[in-house]
Amino acid sequence: MEQKLDLTFRKYRIESKTPIMQPNPAYVTELIELVNHSPYPLHLPFKLVLIELDQSRIALEIMECHMQPFRMVHGGVIATLIDTATFWAAFLRLPEDNGLVNVDLKLNYLRSVSDGSLIAAGRCLKSGRTLSYAEASVTDAQGALIAHGASTLMAMPAKGIRLGVPKFLE
Repeated sequence: MEQKLDLTFRKYRIESKTPIMQPNPAYVTELIELVNHSPYPLHLPFKLVLIELDQSRIALEIMECHMQPFRMVHGGVIATLIDTATFWAAFLRLPEDNGLVNVDLKLNYLRSVSDGSLIAAGRCLKSGRTLSYAEASVTDAQGALIAHGASTLMAMPAKGIRLGVPKFLE
């Protein structure tokens, strides 16, 4: 008897032990500005274009400086996009005074790319008091999957980003 495979996509339920608080739009705006004017994003360059509860988007226009000798984007550039997208996808679940650090990054390179733009879409799958788990996919402008990865992130108490406005709405 022939079995049929169920190939439908399932929506993941975000698991969280921390209470869900509503992010302050003014904080999010200030955060995006801070990130996009920080040294490493300016150096590569890439931009944080979206950060919401449990998701983020990072954009990069491919330039000559991103190429390795075989005229493809260097894997380190793509790893940076996955690392950054997973980080910011998990960030808004943290209490205001907490920071975050990546403790594990796993990724698969699925296709090479040499020109155009890249988008890394991050999604937090589990958020806890100490550890969070997030994934990210990197696609090109046509939507082709270039790479996929996952990250385990650790909360760092008393290392939050203070921006002069509250992180959460009352």
